[in-house]
Amino acid sequence: MNIEPVAYFHSPLKGKFGIPRQSGIATELRGEVRFVPPYDAPEAIRGLDGFDYCWLIWGFSLNPAASAHLTVRPPRLGGNDRVGVFASRSPFRPNPLGLSCVKIESVEAGVLRVSGADLADGTPIYDVKPYIEYADSRAGVRSGFVDSSSWKPLEVIVPDDLRQKMPQDELEALVQVLSQDPRPAYQEDPERVYGMTFGAYEVKFCVQNGKLFVRSAEKY
Repeated sequence: MNIEPVAYFHSPLKGKFGIPRQSGIATELRGEVRFVPPYDAPEAIRGLDGFDYCWLIWGFSLNPAASAHLTVRPPRLGGNDRVGVFASRSPFRPNPLGLSCVKIESVEAGVLRVSGADLADGTPIYDVKPYIEYADSRAGVRSGFVDSSSWKPLEVIVPDDLRQKMPQDELEALVQVLSQDPRPAYQEDPERVYGMTFGAYEVKFCVQNGKLFVRSAEKY
Protein backbone atom coordinates (compact mmCIF):
# COMPACT_ATOMS: atom_id res chain seq x y z
CA MET A 1 0.00 0.00 0.00
CA ASN A 2 1.32 3.42 -0.94
CA ILE A 3 0.02 6.47 0.91
CA GLU A 4 0.67 10.10 0.11
CA PRO A 5 0.07 13.21 2.25
CA VAL A 6 -3.21 15.03 1.76
CA ALA A 7 -1.92 17.99 3.79
CA TYR A 8 0.97 19.31 5.86
CA PHE A 9 0.81 20.65 9.39
CA HIS A 10 2.10 24.11 10.32
CA SER A 11 3.03 24.77 13.94
CA PRO A 12 5.21 27.09 16.06
CA LEU A 13 7.13 23.95 17.11
CA LYS A 14 9.87 23.46 14.53
CA GLY A 15 11.59 20.40 16.00
CA LYS A 16 10.94 17.31 18.11
CA PHE A 17 12.03 18.90 21.38
CA GLY A 18 9.09 20.51 23.15
CA ILE A 19 6.28 18.78 21.27
CA PRO A 20 3.49 17.79 23.71
CA ARG A 21 3.56 14.06 24.39
CA GLN A 22 -0.18 13.77 23.75
CA SER A 23 -2.73 15.76 21.81
CA GLY A 24 -5.15 17.88 23.81
CA ILE A 25 -2.88 18.69 26.76
CA ALA A 26 -1.67 22.03 25.36
CA THR A 27 -5.07 23.45 24.45
CA GLU A 28 -3.75 26.93 23.59
CA LEU A 29 -1.28 25.60 21.05
CA ARG A 30 -2.53 26.58 17.58
CA GLY A 31 -1.70 25.07 14.24
CA GLU A 32 -2.93 24.71 10.68
CA VAL A 33 -3.61 21.75 8.41
CA ARG A 34 -2.89 23.03 4.89
CA PHE A 35 -4.22 20.71 2.22
CA VAL A 36 -2.40 19.99 -1.03
CA PRO A 37 -4.04 19.66 -4.45
CA PRO A 38 -6.53 18.25 -5.23
CA TYR A 39 -7.63 18.10 -1.57
CA ASP A 40 -7.42 21.87 -1.12
CA ALA A 41 -10.72 22.20 -2.99
CA PRO A 42 -13.64 23.43 -0.82
CA GLU A 43 -15.72 20.31 -1.43
CA ALA A 44 -13.09 18.08 0.21
CA ILE A 45 -13.89 19.49 3.67
CA ARG A 46 -17.56 20.35 3.08
CA GLY A 47 -19.48 19.68 6.29
CA LEU A 48 -16.41 19.49 8.55
CA ASP A 49 -17.37 22.82 10.13
CA GLY A 50 -20.26 20.97 11.80
CA PHE A 51 -17.81 19.08 14.04
CA ASP A 52 -15.90 20.35 17.08
CA TYR A 53 -13.02 17.86 16.88
CA CYS A 54 -11.32 15.70 14.28
CA TRP A 55 -8.73 12.96 14.05
CA LEU A 56 -5.45 13.53 12.24
CA ILE A 57 -3.55 10.53 10.90
CA TRP A 58 0.03 11.61 10.28
CA GLY A 59 3.63 10.48 9.86
CA PHE A 60 6.58 10.68 12.25
CA SER A 61 8.63 12.59 9.70
CA LEU A 62 11.36 13.79 12.08
CA ASN A 63 12.69 10.31 12.83
CA PRO A 64 12.52 8.50 9.45
CA ALA A 65 15.56 6.31 10.16
CA ALA A 66 14.51 5.35 13.70
CA SER A 67 14.26 1.61 14.23
CA ALA A 68 11.24 0.01 15.86
CA HIS A 69 11.59 -2.19 18.93
CA LEU A 70 9.29 -4.67 20.60
CA THR A 71 9.48 -2.70 23.86
CA VAL A 72 9.82 1.01 24.62
CA ARG A 73 10.36 3.23 27.68
CA PRO A 74 7.41 5.64 28.12
CA PRO A 75 8.26 9.03 29.68
CA ARG A 76 5.26 8.57 31.97
CA LEU A 77 7.15 5.72 33.65
CA GLY A 78 10.28 7.82 34.12
CA GLY A 79 12.03 6.61 31.01
CA ASN A 80 13.31 3.45 32.73
CA ASP A 81 10.52 0.83 32.78
CA ARG A 82 9.66 -0.91 29.52
CA VAL A 83 6.30 -1.83 28.04
CA GLY A 84 5.37 -3.38 24.71
CA VAL A 85 5.43 -1.01 21.76
CA PHE A 86 1.73 -1.68 21.15
CA ALA A 87 0.95 -0.72 24.77
CA SER A 88 2.48 2.72 24.18
CA ARG A 89 2.24 5.75 21.95
CA SER A 90 5.94 5.83 21.23
CA PRO A 91 7.03 7.32 17.87
CA PHE A 92 9.36 4.35 17.35
CA ARG A 93 6.87 2.00 15.72
CA PRO A 94 6.84 -0.70 13.02
CA ASN A 95 4.95 1.77 10.82
CA PRO A 96 5.67 5.44 11.70
CA LEU A 97 2.06 6.62 11.90
CA GLY A 98 0.54 8.89 14.54
CA LEU A 99 -3.07 9.53 15.55
CA SER A 100 -4.17 12.78 17.20
CA CYS A 101 -7.49 14.24 18.26
CA VAL A 102 -7.53 18.03 17.80
CA LYS A 103 -10.08 20.78 18.26
CA ILE A 104 -11.35 22.49 15.12
CA GLU A 105 -11.06 26.26 15.42
CA SER A 106 -12.09 27.19 11.88
CA VAL A 107 -12.59 25.62 8.46
CA GLU A 108 -11.67 27.41 5.25
CA ALA A 109 -10.97 26.29 1.71
CA GLY A 110 -7.68 24.46 1.84
CA VAL A 111 -6.95 25.27 5.50
CA LEU A 112 -8.11 23.71 8.74
CA ARG A 113 -7.14 25.67 11.85
CA VAL A 114 -6.91 23.55 14.98
CA SER A 115 -5.70 23.63 18.58
CA GLY A 116 -4.19 21.08 20.93
CA ALA A 117 -2.10 19.22 18.35
CA ASP A 118 1.07 17.32 19.23
CA LEU A 119 2.71 17.73 15.82
CA ALA A 120 5.81 19.53 14.60
CA ASP A 121 5.87 22.03 11.77
CA GLY A 122 5.94 20.31 8.38
CA THR A 123 4.40 17.02 9.56
CA PRO A 124 2.69 15.15 6.69
CA ILE A 125 -1.03 14.50 7.22
CA TYR A 126 -2.33 11.33 5.59
CA ASP A 127 -6.00 11.59 6.54
CA VAL A 128 -8.52 13.71 8.43
CA LYS A 129 -11.62 12.19 9.99
CA PRO A 130 -14.36 13.81 12.11
CA TYR A 131 -14.49 12.96 15.81
CA ILE A 132 -17.90 11.53 16.72
CA GLU A 133 -18.70 11.48 20.42
CA TYR A 134 -21.00 8.43 20.59
CA ALA A 135 -18.50 6.27 18.73
CA ASP A 136 -15.14 7.70 19.81
CA SER A 137 -15.68 8.43 23.51
CA ARG A 138 -15.60 5.76 26.21
CA ALA A 139 -16.14 6.88 29.82
CA GLY A 140 -14.70 5.08 32.83
CA VAL A 141 -12.28 2.86 30.95
CA ARG A 142 -8.92 1.56 32.12
CA SER A 143 -5.79 3.30 30.80
CA GLY A 144 -3.09 0.82 31.75
CA PHE A 145 0.07 2.23 33.35
CA VAL A 146 -1.26 5.77 32.91
CA ASP A 147 -3.80 5.14 35.69
CA SER A 148 -1.11 4.30 38.22
CA SER A 149 1.56 6.80 37.17
CA SER A 150 0.84 10.37 38.21
CA TRP A 151 1.99 13.28 36.09
CA LYS A 152 2.21 16.74 37.64
CA PRO A 153 2.74 19.73 35.32
CA LEU A 154 5.63 22.03 36.15
CA GLU A 155 5.10 25.55 37.39
CA VAL A 156 6.49 27.85 34.70
CA ILE A 157 8.18 31.09 35.76
CA VAL A 158 8.33 33.67 32.97
CA PRO A 159 10.33 36.92 33.43
CA ASP A 160 8.39 40.17 33.09
CA ASP A 161 10.36 41.38 30.07
CA LEU A 162 9.31 38.30 28.10
CA ARG A 163 5.67 38.80 29.06
CA GLN A 164 5.90 42.26 27.53
CA LYS A 165 7.43 41.31 24.17
CA MET A 166 5.60 38.08 23.30
CA PRO A 167 1.94 38.18 22.17
CA GLN A 168 -0.38 36.90 24.90
CA ASP A 169 -1.78 33.97 22.91
CA GLU A 170 1.70 32.78 21.97
CA LEU A 171 2.88 33.15 25.57
CA GLU A 172 -0.04 31.09 26.90
CA ALA A 173 0.68 28.33 24.39
CA LEU A 174 4.39 28.35 25.25
CA VAL A 175 3.67 28.10 28.99
CA GLN A 176 1.38 25.12 28.41
CA VAL A 177 4.03 23.36 26.33
CA LEU A 178 6.77 24.00 28.89
CA SER A 179 4.59 22.93 31.83
CA GLN A 180 4.55 19.40 30.38
CA ASP A 181 8.34 19.19 30.88
CA PRO A 182 9.94 18.74 27.44
CA ARG A 183 13.11 17.22 28.92
CA PRO A 184 13.91 13.52 28.48
CA ALA A 185 12.38 11.69 31.43
CA TYR A 186 15.73 10.43 32.70
CA GLN A 187 17.40 13.87 32.86
CA GLU A 188 17.34 15.73 36.16
CA ASP A 189 20.16 18.28 36.14
CA PRO A 190 19.15 21.60 37.77
CA GLU A 191 22.16 23.37 36.25
CA ARG A 192 21.50 22.36 32.68
CA VAL A 193 19.99 24.96 30.34
CA TYR A 194 17.77 23.58 27.58
CA GLY A 195 16.81 25.24 24.32
CA MET A 196 13.88 24.89 21.95
CA THR A 197 12.40 26.76 19.02
CA PHE A 198 8.90 28.13 19.43
CA GLY A 199 7.50 30.22 16.59
CA ALA A 200 10.01 33.00 15.90
CA TYR A 201 11.74 32.55 19.27
CA GLU A 202 14.66 30.53 20.57
CA VAL A 203 13.65 29.73 24.14
CA LYS A 204 16.13 28.83 26.91
CA PHE A 205 15.03 27.32 30.21
CA CYS A 206 16.09 25.24 33.20
CA VAL A 207 14.20 23.16 35.77
CA GLN A 208 14.82 23.33 39.50
CA ASN A 209 12.77 21.87 42.36
CA GLY A 210 9.71 21.22 40.23
CA LYS A 211 9.70 24.67 38.66
CA LEU A 212 10.66 25.62 35.12
CA PHE A 213 12.42 28.96 34.74
CA VAL A 214 12.45 30.64 31.34
CA ARG A 215 15.89 32.22 31.03
CA SER A 216 15.43 33.93 27.68
CA ALA A 217 13.36 34.03 24.51
CA GLU A 218 15.10 35.74 21.62
CA LYS A 219 13.92 36.11 18.06
CA TYR A 220 16.14 34.41 15.51
